[in-house]
Amino acid sequence: MSALGLKIIDSAVESANIWINEVNDHTGWDHKQRAYRLLRQVLHVIRDHLSVNEAAQLGAQLPVLIRGIYYEGWDPSKTPVTERSPDGFLAKVQEAFDTDPLGDAPAAVHAVFATLDNHVSGGEMEQVKRTFSKEVQTLFRV
Repeated sequence: MSALGLKIIDSAVESANIWINEVNDHTGWDHKQRAYRLLRQVLHVIRDHLSVNEAAQLGAQLPVLIRGIYYEGWDPSKTPVTERSPDGFLAKVQEAFDTDPLGDAPAAVHAVFATLDNHVSGGEMEQVKRTFSKEVQTLFRV
């Protein structure tokens, strides 16, 4: 018997914790709440840049709870938003940290992309990355 009574729920929580812990480890932080906030914000910035079809393709590869975080608050009628500069991408990520600045924002974005690269198929991640300008793509290299 599972801790909560439903194995599927326990498994979803475990998967979400794996992702959050991985982001936390990649950043070198010891702050799971902050790692969650970073993961959530980077996923939203990516999602909002993608076409509806590409956003759905990426979402299909995410674990259940991470997928819920990814789709939270999404308005497909307002996407895709085109982001051409690394500074613009980082500014959108930084919006979730207005009272707690990221410091090394490029390294934080690298941490999320390293986690995505570990869990999402290489082909899908290449499609996602190619939707951004070459300048923004420099933020994703791990």
